[in-house]
Amino acid sequence: MTDTARDILTPTQLNTLARDLLEGAFPLVWVEGELGNVTRPASGHLYFTLKDARAQVRCAMFKPKSQWLKFAPREGLRVLARGRLTLYEARGDYQLVIDSLEEAGEGALRRAFEELRARLTAEGLFDDARKRPLPAHVQRLAVLTSPTGAAVRDVLSVLQRRFPLLEVDVLPVQVQGETAAAQIVDMLQRAARSGRYDVLLVARGGGSLEDLWAFNDERLARAIAASPVPVVSAIGHETDFTLADFAADLRAPTPSVAAELLVPDRRDLLARVQGLQRRLATTQAHRLRSAMQRADRAALRLNALRPQARLEAFRQRQEESARRLHALWQHQQARRIASLRHADAVLRAHAPQRRLEQLRLRLLALAPRPQAAVARTLQRDALRLRALARSLEAVSPLATVARGYALVTREDGTLVRSVTQVQAGERVEAQVGDGRLTLRAE
Repeated sequence: MTDTARDILTPTQLNTLARDLLEGAFPLVWVEGELGNVTRPASGHLYFTLKDARAQVRCAMFKPKSQWLKFAPREGLRVLARGRLTLYEARGDYQLVIDSLEEAGEGALRRAFEELRARLTAEGLFDDARKRPLPAHVQRLAVLTSPTGAAVRDVLSVLQRRFPLLEVDVLPVQVQGETAAAQIVDMLQRAARSGRYDVLLVARGGGSLEDLWAFNDERLARAIAASPVPVVSAIGHETDFTLADFAADLRAPTPSVAAELLVPDRRDLLARVQGLQRRLATTQAHRLRSAMQRADRAALRLNALRPQARLEAFRQRQEESARRLHALWQHQQARRIASLRHADAVLRAHAPQRRLEQLRLRLLALAPRPQAAVARTLQRDALRLRALARSLEAVSPLATVARGYALVTREDGTLVRSVTQVQAGERVEAQVGDGRLTLRAE
């Protein structure tokens, strides 16, 4: 630079140039370090330093961002911060303005999750085009989950309530820990190779990102995508997403919702079967009437031509066809009625009336118990009442009078406790054991 007036900068101009240079060179950075000098003034902004063993950098997180933190920043806590580099022109301070702050452990997991998700997405592993539709009617289902968790209980409860005829196998696997992913991959591949199942359901209850990490394993995601059998994932809660969810052919928000998506409601099926039965009867009757009308028209044409030999042959064929048609109709009708009766019997076996009858019998068995309990309570209360009566009788003044003492009262009913209460010539009454005496004081 030449020493001229146009090349001389003011501090404000210098700091502005430095700020523009920093913000242009570092639009967004991730920094992991230890918190220090944490302060939160009345403005609500958060100020601190991020440091390691050799250096530190000033940081600021303004109120709109800092008030939504999921943890309380404190001295010595290791965190992962995302922000942009800038320079505070008023003081010439170099600082990092933070827009995201999380504890370092979970942040590392989330960063690894996002990187792996981006790589597998670029490969096309999560494309909707490669996902397979689920079968319209699932007959055999495999549930890959922990046999002792809440997820398997929720799934089995919903399946039993909606469609008890479904064949369900619970394939036990670990759903958390270092070996869980390998175990799930092995069980998934074995279940797919068996050819037994129409759908595979991978399920687990909610938890933290670390708890669900087994379902972010790359091997598991590739195994789900390569499975020849459609896979449904129901991992965690509605807000939880894993790589298994993206690779699966269908993702359900919760295990219970997955069970509802896989099977129809038996009441809807029963209504549909009844509707099909009515349509079948109507169709059969219509076809039978049409066949009989065609036979009648053919008979009329033959009768008009009067070819006796052909007429007899056609008549025999017509009668034989009618008999065969009627027999076939009766056979088909009997098969459908038997099938409907079987389905009705199966549904009735799971009807609530049987449960109500069992509860009614149990209620009858329990009916005498309250009466016995009331009798025991009355007997216990009577004993307590007699004990209280004896106690009251022991402290009663009448019991004292019965032993030869007397209660003296004035005419107004006041109990005489001292000779000073009675005047000479005053009438008093004495209560003895068997009656009252009227006395006069001398």
